[in-house]
Amino acid sequence: MADKEKDIRDSESQNPQEEVMSRLHGDKVIWAIFFLLSLISIALIYSASSSLAYMKGSTNFAILMKQIRFVVLGVAALFICYKVPPKWYRAMSMLTLLVAIVLLVLTLAIGVKTNDAQRWLSIGGLQFQPTEFAKIAIVLYLARALEIMKIDTYKSFLLKIIAPIGVCIVLVLVGSVSAALYLALICFIVLFIAGIKPSYLLKTIGLGAAAVVLLIVVHLASKPFTSEHRGVFPRMDTAIERFNRFFSSSEDIDVSTLDKREQQRLADETLQADMAQIAVKEGGLLGKGPGKSTQRYVLPHPYSDYIYSIILEEYGLWGGILVMMLYVWFFYRCVLIVRGCRTVFSAVTAGGLGAVILVQAMLHILVNVGIFPVTGHTLPLISLGGTSFIIISCAFGIILSISRTKEDAEALIQEREREEKEQKRLERERKKEEERRAAQAEQLKQDAMTQEERDEYLKQRYADQLGREEDELT
Repeated sequence: MADKEKDIRDSESQNPQEEVMSRLHGDKVIWAIFFLLSLISIALIYSASSSLAYMKGSTNFAILMKQIRFVVLGVAALFICYKVPPKWYRAMSMLTLLVAIVLLVLTLAIGVKTNDAQRWLSIGGLQFQPTEFAKIAIVLYLARALEIMKIDTYKSFLLKIIAPIGVCIVLVLVGSVSAALYLALICFIVLFIAGIKPSYLLKTIGLGAAAVVLLIVVHLASKPFTSEHRGVFPRMDTAIERFNRFFSSSEDIDVSTLDKREQQRLADETLQADMAQIAVKEGGLLGKGPGKSTQRYVLPHPYSDYIYSIILEEYGLWGGILVMMLYVWFFYRCVLIVRGCRTVFSAVTAGGLGAVILVQAMLHILVNVGIFPVTGHTLPLISLGGTSFIIISCAFGIILSISRTKEDAEALIQEREREEKEQKRLERERKKEEERRAAQAEQLKQDAMTQEERDEYLKQRYADQLGREEDELT
């Protein structure tokens, strides 16, 4: 009764925020980072969606409400994945990769083309990008394969690990070169985290480079036999142009020798990067203030691909560093979870999904500040988007599920240790009580004797004790 009254007093003394966080198991920091990034997303989308609202004949508020719906769906997806035990993910890991491959094949066959790229799949009126699902599927497959498959030769490593993942990456390559390279990088990080032999990784890098060259040759050779001479990998030319544009200096081109059409084409090619650089420079250290961005009206996709530029313009360098550190802090918490995991599957899954989110965020940031060529990757949980937001929320949920299970296991171990300590304490007290009672009985027995009987009894006890000591010595 007293314990219940104490619990009631403790619950009443907690404020609502502490009470909510106490009910959420798993890593509390990751919970906080998820909700903080979601709130940042809502604030930024309202500010950065002016151009999108104008193009669609809508309003900023309507797009804001759309993003809030995505956030609500993302929170629901997170809680569902958080409640699912890791053993279920372990059981479904192989199936998820197969589903991802099937969805990617369907995208190539009946996918919806957007922005000159066939990346979307429409099923039952619901449009989504299978590439986003493939991110989680690949990590789960690698985690399970590395846990159960015996890899004692490089040949078995290629057949059991690289071949299934390679099929998935090649299918992604048809719709997006940057997404395929991103998935390949994630696979390398996961394999490195899992402790695969460095010699295997180096050989795989060499084979990967040879495969890239072969795919480029196949693409160029297939151009005459495809519609509009685009080749089997339509986005390959776009990727090559972006890399060439990024690594070539504009000073090498004499603009005065070009006609107006060529000058306009050159300006269009560098428009995204140029407008992003202007936004970054205008932001300065403290920024212009919330909702005061001017580049959002001219920057292509300021609500998705270039939302970090809007962060730097409105909130300055300090705001950009704060957002970047949230992702770094999140990954650090994932590393702590990995260190505490007792199974290969849980460790690789937590580390791999953490890498998925961190690498995507860093690629987005590097593109926005002009350090990396244009890739089209969004900023996780901040950019406008339905599929990406929900899939990233699922990744957070899976990580928190592993953290919760680890926390529950540690709590169970601690509870067992407490029970064992309590049993030992009770055993010691029982022995002390028995000794005390024996001493009392002895005293009462002596008190009931006459003086002669007491003297005789003590002599007998003394003789017995000497006899035991002699026996021990012999």
